[in-house]
Amino acid sequence: MTEAVAVAASDNDDLMRSDFAIEMVRQMRAIDPYGTFDDWPATRILEPFVLTKERKREIPVIGDPDEIVMARVKAFYNAIAAMIEKECGLMAVPTINLTHEGFGRALVTVGKLVVMDRTLRDVHRFGFPSLSKMKDEVDKILSVALEIIGQWPKVAGL
Repeated sequence: MTEAVAVAASDNDDLMRSDFAIEMVRQMRAIDPYGTFDDWPATRILEPFVLTKERKREIPVIGDPDEIVMARVKAFYNAIAAMIEKECGLMAVPTINLTHEGFGRALVTVGKLVVMDRTLRDVHRFGFPSLSKMKDEVDKILSVALEIIGQWPKVAGL
């Protein structure tokens, strides 16, 4: 585990106890078919989502994402959908369409309502500067999604 992740996590234990971190760990363990993550702490499971400037420099600018990175992106948006579902009580469905080059789109729908729409680029470099930055991004997405559901509850309930 990198020192940056360990320090950030130990400094911010509240972050690791948040609904966001718990759901992310749950989603990452769900995509682990061999139980590798079973004995790992949450900080180690979430470490691949942290791309410091140094780690980002090591990844080529042009590249194709591998299956592990694509599974991590899917786990991220699955966690967002699960958190939306938990907040509003309606089923949220993530849809992710990625090309082999790492470009595509991520949607989350609730009923017939699209509550999140993100264009994905350079997925092979998917990550955040820190776990707290990732949580901030998720909080923004959640607030917008829940606001949209509040404005159009009939469409979300279909």
